Amino acid sequence: MKDDTKTPPVRTHQGDFHWDGVEVLKYKQEGSAPFKDVTRQVLFGDAAFPAQLRYFAVAPGGWTTLERHEHVHAVMVIRGAGRCIIGDKSYDLKLHDLVNVPPLTWHQFHAAPEKPLGFLCMVPTERDRPQLPMQEDLVKLGQILET
Repeated sequence: MKDDTKTPPVRTHQGDFHWDGVEVLKYKQEGSAPFKDVTRQVLFGDAAFPAQLRYFAVAPGGWTTLERHEHVHAVMVIRGAGRCIIGDKSYDLKLHDLVNVPPLTWHQFHAAPEKPLGFLCMVPTERDRPQLPMQEDLVKLGQILET
């Protein structure tokens, strides 16, 4: 997945977790995987740098897909609160928390019921497609998913 566009020197923040010249994209195609009320923005994606910095916005009560990949994720919460599932544990999240998602580790982010969750996520530009859990994985993770 190559991105041959050039990143402008400055993209002004509009004050509402949107930036000039940065398109708000669908998180994923509807029906491709379970998720609720999530958008994404690619903040940096330059062919000269082998990583992307993305911003994900999860609306109150929303969640990202439970998935895993061969690549790592480096995440920083910059808005709101919520929780995440990393492997077989659940963690509360608050402003400025850092989350490391190792390779092939199940992960999912949930916004608090009353406030959105916004986070920066750095990943390699060239990366594998997400793996979704099988029924046996969901059974193993069942107790965590219910908390």
